[in-house]
Amino acid sequence: MAGQSQDRHLEGRPLYRAEQVRELDRRTIATGIEGFALMQRAAAAAWQAFRETWPEARSLSVLCGGGNNGGDGHVLAALAAAAGLEVQHVVVKPVAELAGDARRAADMAGAAGVGLEPWQPGLALNGEVVVDALLGTGLAGEVRGELRDAIAAVNAAGRPVLAIDIPSGLHADTGAELGVAVRANRTVTFIGDKLGLHTGRAPALTGEVSFRALDAPREVAADMTPAAHLLDRAMIASALPPRARDAHKGAAGHALVLGGAPGFGGAALLAAEHAARLGAGKVSLATAPEHVIASLVRRPEVMVHGVRGAADLGELPGQADVLVVGPGLGQGSWGQAMLQAALAAARPLVVDADGLNLLASRFTGQQRDDWILTPHPGEAGRLLGIEPAEVEADRPAAVLALQRRFGGVVILKGAGSLVAGPAGLAVCPYGNPGMASGGMGDALSGILGALLAQGLATERAARLGVVVHALAADMAAGEGGERGLLAGDLASCARILVNPTMGEDDAAATR
Repeated sequence: MAGQSQDRHLEGRPLYRAEQVRELDRRTIATGIEGFALMQRAAAAAWQAFRETWPEARSLSVLCGGGNNGGDGHVLAALAAAAGLEVQHVVVKPVAELAGDARRAADMAGAAGVGLEPWQPGLALNGEVVVDALLGTGLAGEVRGELRDAIAAVNAAGRPVLAIDIPSGLHADTGAELGVAVRANRTVTFIGDKLGLHTGRAPALTGEVSFRALDAPREVAADMTPAAHLLDRAMIASALPPRARDAHKGAAGHALVLGGAPGFGGAALLAAEHAARLGAGKVSLATAPEHVIASLVRRPEVMVHGVRGAADLGELPGQADVLVVGPGLGQGSWGQAMLQAALAAARPLVVDADGLNLLASRFTGQQRDDWILTPHPGEAGRLLGIEPAEVEADRPAAVLALQRRFGGVVILKGAGSLVAGPAGLAVCPYGNPGMASGGMGDALSGILGALLAQGLATERAARLGVVVHALAADMAAGEGGERGLLAGDLASCARILVNPTMGEDDAAATR
């Protein structure tokens, strides 16, 4: 993965694909740790998570499949029985048909006095908590038959759920739901964290994700390139140190927002405001003339220019350090002229919304290293010539394909936003459903523009921008709830986040 050794600041926790985790498993066993001992460690870690999360529970239902994931469940059932809990031990595959470590695990449960209930339709799950040990990371096709029925029963039981390694039915590589999947409250995953636990449908299915390395030697992963990295808020402080005491606005860069076609001024205003709040020294806005007054009233610090066409821009694009093009752009002649001017300006770009739609329809074949593209799944589908459902079926593949085709850095927005660039793939673990409202993408574009204006490299700005954007939404939702969260609510929260030397409590008092 080119550039990773030079760009350690871009990295967070490594994430792997299912086959890579199986290889890590094999390597760990090759160091002298018996496979069954590893299974016992996994079950013990899951049991510990169970007790931490539901300390008052006195009963549980453990559903075990036929593989090693089921083996983890058998051992957990034995541990629960030894602790005095009432255990309903449900098996989808008869114990007599099990082999290897899974059979040893089932025998361990039997030796601990745990009874067996074969799975059958209509079986009542009577534990206070349900443990999902049905399917592991090897699942690739749609769930069918008894396993599908068992997953449906888990979801219908109305009980909290602990998923062992991965919620059954979730694709470990893509985060797609394979027909049906368990809805867990907590997931404990082992050996290597999985890419599919953090994007797509995963945030709605995993609950809290806890990673346990099971004391696997670090060297087993030393030569393995992760599939992605999980971004961490700690990167904010390293990327945005306190400013020099003699800093001036010229040193903080000049961001120009091109957007707001006639009748679509709000999006561009949001982008400009967020660029200003995130610390760009100067922010200009080129918008349709009828939006000038609204901009002056909303944010007089932004230097607004009413433009009827590209000729009215004059030297403005060349005077800026970065251009943000797309919010409220429209796809008519006005928007086309603005995008054409932006592409010709030889400046770093952030392209969003109708800027992306125009790239897909009228400005095809563009490729450059100095831009950030920010599509949602619908825009990504148009850029790739596929349906949005195909994008969501394999979000990592889609964003990597976009980056190969268009160059630069691509952010695929959505639950578990993905960032693809020369240093590889990254996943943002923050954000909330309140972000499903108009203007959130415009806010992100302004944030990205401000970070680029302040001199951050393109990929670092993209990764940092999605983290700040999502964390700002989480902060705002924490103050007022997810429903009714507006894009404009993020600006003041994002400002606090990009001043990491100021404590959140102290900063909140200044708002």
